[in-house]
Order: sequence, then C-alpha cells, then structure tokens
Amino acid sequence: MKRIILIFLTVMFCFFGKADTPGCKSKTEDADYIHRAIKEITDVMVYDIYSPPVAARTYAYISVTAYETLRHEKADYLSLAGQLHGLQSLPEPEKGKEYSYTLAAVHALLSVGKSLVISEEKVNQFENEMMKEFKEDGIPENVFDNSIAFGNKVASEILIWISKDNYNHTRSLGAYSVKYDSSLWKPTPPVYMKAVEPHWNQMRTFIIDSAQAFKPVKPPHFSIDTSSAFYKEAVEVLKQGNSNTTEQRNIANFWDCNPFDVTQRGHVMYATKKISPGGHWMNIIRLICEKTKAGPVKSAEAYAYVAVTINDCFIACWDEKYRSVVMRPETYINKYIDPGDRFSKPLLFRNM
Repeated sequence: MKRIILIFLTVMFCFFGKADTPGCKSKTEDADYIHRAIKEITDVMVYDIYSPPVAARTYAYISVTAYETLRHEKADYLSLAGQLHGLQSLPEPEKGKEYSYTLAAVHALLSVGKSLVISEEKVNQFENEMMKEFKEDGIPENVFDNSIAFGNKVASEILIWISKDNYNHTRSLGAYSVKYDSSLWKPTPPVYMKAVEPHWNQMRTFIIDSAQAFKPVKPPHFSIDTSSAFYKEAVEVLKQGNSNTTEQRNIANFWDCNPFDVTQRGHVMYATKKISPGGHWMNIIRLICEKTKAGPVKSAEAYAYVAVTINDCFIACWDEKYRSVVMRPETYINKYIDPGDRFSKPLLFRNM
C-alpha cells in the first residue's frame, strides 16, 4: 500500500510540480514567438512610416537584444559584447534559477522595440496577448517571473547602449538644403519629399570602422552631352523602364521597399505604406528559419547577423548619398531626355 501511495505521489509531482517545466518548454521554447515579435515591430514601423535607415537601426537593436537573451539557452553561442561597437558585457542568468529564455527574449525584444517606435500602445497590446499565450502553454509562475526579470535586465543594458549611438544628436541637426546646382539631387515627383536623414553617416556603426570604410567608385561626371556616360546611363534606365515585361515589373514591385509610396493617376494621388528594405530582409530571414526549422537561438542569431549588417550598409550608403548628391535618373530624364508627362511614365526609382 505504501508503495502504491509513493508511486501515486511521484506521478502527481511530475504532473503538477517542477517536472512540468520540460513539458511546457516544448511549447514555449518555439522560434515562432521570436518571429511573431519581430513581425509585430515591422507592422508598427510600417504603420508609423519609418524611413529605411531608422527602420534598419531598430531591427539591429531588437535583434541583438533577442540574441543576447536567448544565447544562454546553449553554451556554444557566444556573446556579441566586445564584438559590436560600444556593447559591453551584459547581465547573466542567476545560477539555480530556471528560465524560459524564449519568453525572456520576447519580453526584452518588445521592451526595446517599444522605446524605438511611435505607436507604443500597439506593441503593448501585442505583448499582453503573447504573455497570455506563454501562461496558457503551462509555464510555471516562478519560471515566468524569472524570465521577465532577466529580460528586463538585458533590455535595460541594451537601452543604455542605444542611447550612445549618436541618434539623438542627429535629431538636433538641420535638414538638407537643396542646392541650386542643376547637376545635383532634387526632390522627385509626385510629392517632392525632402531628403531623408542627411546626417546618418554620423551614426555609430556596429561592425565597420566608420561610415567611410567602403567608399564606392565615384559616379560618372554629370553631363548633358549625348555622348557622355552620364547621358547614356540615363537613357539605359529610360529604355529599361519603358520595356519591362510583366515579370520584370513584378520583380521590381517585389523589391520596391519604399515605406511611403505615392502614386498619381491623372488627378488622383494615393499613398501606400510598405515595408522598408530592412523589413523585407527580416521577412526573408523568417522564411528561411521556418523552412530549415531553426530553433529560437539559431533564428535570433540569424536576425542579429543580418540586421547589424544591413544597418551598417545604410550608414555607409547614406555617407556616399550625401557626398556625391547625384541627380536622380528620373530628374535627369524628365529634364534632359523626355520632358513629357513625367507622371505617366513611372520609373523603377522613386524617393528614398
């Protein structure tokens, strides 16, 4: 009889006690939570209309946050502290405490994300729903509390790191003044948007030494001579834009990541909110991770590596953008090659 009671108590302990944690982890430690959290930040940035450079910055920070929280799940994943500029050592989990690192990472990611978007209330609502899911998955209360506390610690340190990347300083600098020189960049129709982030080359990079680390070859010298390289390249753009097949236009539309795309048809003008280039690549990473069945840590690592690379690419690209300030093909074509109805011939290149 005593043996039967002992067996019964053992079974009940395994069902209701600490032994329940491994069972719930089959649900809670799922990369889908990470994918959905990053997708939420994407949706909010689309809603808020974030410029490509600012969106890339946001992706980099939330992705690093997720990875630095999740990497503790497996000992062979190394910290990015000391590898990314300005990132120092981050909090470690307390020995003897049990965690859901996926929960901690989602909470940390969304906490950092909320500080970087405008529509914070949308992220709050999403997080409340996600926290409810974690609890419904059977996560023990102590594990839930430990994980939230650890996520808070990581997020707090990441936010300190973020505060020193020079972003706030660039907010205090003036807008770009359009130059009278006819060879230089001018706003393009139909909305003639102002130049985006003219001081982005002052942002702290993640990996490369500086914004000038990889200066591209200078563009062809501006000329309206029909025999010049500048003129010939513009003609090539015009011909391609007017002869694209349906497949080519579909490909161009797929890669058109203009966050605020304004189209004019006759007297009607309408705008469409779309993902940024960084958001496009975050979606591609999700597809790859899902296809390869990558777990939470591997997925977070993939997001972090791609996001910091894209961020540095934007800093380097924007450095050249405001060094060369080259007239856009659209402007050149409308002025020197085909001055007809500029709105009836949409090209591949628009405002960025």
